[in-house]
Amino acid sequence: MFKNLVVYRVSAPDGSPWQADLAQIEAGLQKARFVPCASTQPVSLGWVPPRETDSPSAPLAESVGGQFVMRLMVEQRVLPSSVVKRHTQELARKIEQTTGRKPGKRQSKELKEEALLSLLPRAFTKQATAHVWLDPKAGLLMVDASSPKRAEDAATVLIQALPGLALRLVQTTLSPAVAMTAWLASGEAPAGFSVDRECELKSADEMKSVVRYARHPLDTDEVRAHVQAGGKQPTRLAMTWRGRVSFVLTDGLQIKKLSVEDGVFDAGRTGRDDDGFDADAAIATGELRQLIPDLVAALDGELVTA
Repeated sequence: MFKNLVVYRVSAPDGSPWQADLAQIEAGLQKARFVPCASTQPVSLGWVPPRETDSPSAPLAESVGGQFVMRLMVEQRVLPSSVVKRHTQELARKIEQTTGRKPGKRQSKELKEEALLSLLPRAFTKQATAHVWLDPKAGLLMVDASSPKRAEDAATVLIQALPGLALRLVQTTLSPAVAMTAWLASGEAPAGFSVDRECELKSADEMKSVVRYARHPLDTDEVRAHVQAGGKQPTRLAMTWRGRVSFVLTDGLQIKKLSVEDGVFDAGRTGRDDDGFDADAAIATGELRQLIPDLVAALDGELVTA
């Protein structure tokens, strides 16, 4: 269910705990239900049922084991920049032929906007969804997003749907880059974790040189030399938690390439669950709600801001 995680701390705007039940969340999401892009609308964001269903009455928020699961839909009209540029140039040529002069900077910008508006109705659309998971007891919100921008979009739409909700990215006392550097240099991962066979190292100087390892041992003199003598810091490091969940940690505290081991899912799937949603959601959130505090503890705890 979750391939990537960006983690937010949940609170009220004044920093006090934010509280809402499932019915209140459902009512808020219904006001921002997904609607496909209009003909000249470049992007549309809204909420759809977290489980795959064609039922128009399906809820937009579900509780699985006390964990609230939602899903954001993003639809975007696709216009290649080369097509927009060519159409803008055609409009500019017509003006030059009519007036005998080339459009200025301001008029060129207006022509580009005109080109976009005329092309949008003919553009294809692409859709992507992102599961959003709220752990009300822990006061954390997790967004399955591959980029900070997509996570921020989901956070913004959720805040708009739920008045009184405030979100801030979780930060740790020890930066992930510093911690990952220490783990590679010492060859020792924090308790409960192991370092796998993938990482990206980047120098901090103006060269910004990058070294990437894939399916390669990281407990080698070569890797340590890059870290200790070469002055490179890890920006991505593959790890496994308790032999149950594999992931890649980034220097921005994003969790990528999440993979719950098959044996964990096999052991957790019991009883009748026609579409597998309840079992998958329960197993995934059950594992990840333990992994996240362990990871934060490995980074010397959450940084509390005033």
